[in-house]
Amino acid sequence: MKIMKQIRTTKSKFIRVRCPKCNSEQAIFGKATTKVKCLKCGQQLTKPTASKAKIKAKVLEVFK
Repeated sequence: MKIMKQIRTTKSKFIRVRCPKCNSEQAIFGKATTKVKCLKCGQQLTKPTASKAKIKAKVLEVFK
């Protein structure tokens, strides 16, 4: 009898965003549960919600 293993896939993705204040780019997690701040200027980029993070910056790319 063969045992098949299930490979779990996730719906969460990493996102490259641009800070609205200093225009620096940063990769963040799409379902962040904490506040994510810009590494250069400290501007808040995300606001955590129940499921996905509300992104307050311009989304440049979604990594798969």
